[in-house]
Amino acid sequence: MTSAAAERTSQAIAEAAARAHAAAAGRTDPIPGPRALGVPLARFAALVWTIAVSEFKLKFYGSALGYLWQIMRPLLLFGVLYVFFTQILRFQDVEYYPVVLLQGIVIFSFVAESTTASVTSLVDQEPLVRKIQFPRLAVPLAIVLTALFNLMVNYVVVFVFLIIQGGTPLWTWLYQFPLLIVALVIITAAMSTLLSALYVRFRDVRPIWEVLLQTLYFISLILVPIEAVSNPTLQKLLLVSPFACIVEQLRHAVISPAAPTVTEILQPGALILVPIGIALALCIVSFTVFDRMAPLVAEEL
Repeated sequence: MTSAAAERTSQAIAEAAARAHAAAAGRTDPIPGPRALGVPLARFAALVWTIAVSEFKLKFYGSALGYLWQIMRPLLLFGVLYVFFTQILRFQDVEYYPVVLLQGIVIFSFVAESTTASVTSLVDQEPLVRKIQFPRLAVPLAIVLTALFNLMVNYVVVFVFLIIQGGTPLWTWLYQFPLLIVALVIITAAMSTLLSALYVRFRDVRPIWEVLLQTLYFISLILVPIEAVSNPTLQKLLLVSPFACIVEQLRHAVISPAAPTVTEILQPGALILVPIGIALALCIVSFTVFDRMAPLVAEEL
């Protein structure tokens, strides 16, 4: 045996002895688990779909009214707010304001349902995470997909209300509406994955997000149309939020073509790059954080 080979052998024995000593002392290094993806995209998509469909069915299992509860919750909130904002603040001058209000509630319900459930999703699935090797990203994405099913159900009610109010189908329903919903889902999924990863290590994330979610509710143009904000600078500041941009643009695309678009408010036009940049940064940061923390999720629980 050459001296170099002998040296490598001695080094390997020393490293093995060190690991054995650490194991005896209860100081074993964590064994990395699967990363955020780690499998072909087709298998990953099938896993997310299966989990989401199962959760969607189980959510209303044993309920007498079943899926009707998913429609009733936003409608009850809509009823209370409709009376307040049409009889007290009187926003009747805003075209189809009742439908605008209902759509805002439906959109926010999707965001709140996705992010709130995703915060604790990895911790709630602790038995599964500890025992089965699978891409961790499937857990929060399945929750977002389940919420998307509910969003589509609720949007049927929005379209019905719009027709009852005298609205008519628009060509923008065919191309702008799907694109805006995809953008909403992507941003919500990014926030959901980031929250789920951070909560594993920092349990303060949940109460902090509950406060931030309430703030988001009031600054995302859910209740108040952009025309009600008289200060042009404040209008631009509100539309810094990607969620507010989507809410306002959906109002234009789905309900009233006369409603101002985001680009009409964000002048000069280059300002539109601000919410787009925030959305892209959120997606990049959320995936990076989740991908780095995913292999150690089981050990952190």
